[in-house]
Amino acid sequence: MYQHGYEYMGGAGITVKPEHAGRGCAVVDGLPLPPAGIDPVTTGTLLGGKVLYRQFPTGNRTGLEPVLMAAFVPARPGQVVVEAGCGAGAGLLCLANRVHHLTGIGLEQDSATACLAAHNFSLNARDCLRVRTTTLPALPDDPLLGGPGLRRIDHAFANPPWHGHDSSASGHMQRDLARRLPESGLAGWVRVLTAQLRHHGTLTLALPASLLAGGVSAMETARLGGIRVFPFWPHAGQAARIVLVQGRANTRAGSEMLPGLVLHEADGRFTPAARAVLEDGTALPA
Repeated sequence: MYQHGYEYMGGAGITVKPEHAGRGCAVVDGLPLPPAGIDPVTTGTLLGGKVLYRQFPTGNRTGLEPVLMAAFVPARPGQVVVEAGCGAGAGLLCLANRVHHLTGIGLEQDSATACLAAHNFSLNARDCLRVRTTTLPALPDDPLLGGPGLRRIDHAFANPPWHGHDSSASGHMQRDLARRLPESGLAGWVRVLTAQLRHHGTLTLALPASLLAGGVSAMETARLGGIRVFPFWPHAGQAARIVLVQGRANTRAGSEMLPGLVLHEADGRFTPAARAVLEDGTALPA
């Protein structure tokens, strides 16, 4: 899970305080510490306090994108979902808060971040969620994931890096992993995730508006149809910076531009519609 736009602060704001692993006690303020050996973390909440959430204080901080993505995935109770580049688990946790009885798999290439995601799943008693360390397009060893012919995923979603493999590297390793796509590019992510989808399963991507054409093209090449685009405008009358792009397997339906959502009022506060998603955890309108 990668932050590219706004840092997500829970609408009214998360209470964030530093905590450290391995300080000689297993519980602080009633919450278990992260596993020993994990770097210092901050503790806060998502969805207006419904989800406890820890993340590293530097590097890749959680933005709006995974929360917005989770609100757009058309999952139903009992289905199986996978998030590529899950980071510390915000997207899966938000989706599991809205849709009960899901089985969710997070794919994350940074082992420390994957460990923190597993801790966040445990912190929220989400035994239905798990994380696997891998670098796409390679898939990890998991009974729900595999090659052609093994399609057990109902919905996949991802907030992929927004910069090419040949762009300038960041000196912070986790930030660099979050910023730059591997050499296979966006098309590689789309191809491998599409190959896991059941009949009429969906793939949802959070992208900058500048990558909209590339995202749609990658989905069409992977033979996803019924592509829907959901734009987010920072303020009324401003150009969209973030879009969600969703395609469906085994359909020939045409593309659709949805009405979208204005995120902020003129004074900078979230709009009531945005607060309903970011704080109450409601689904985005289809």
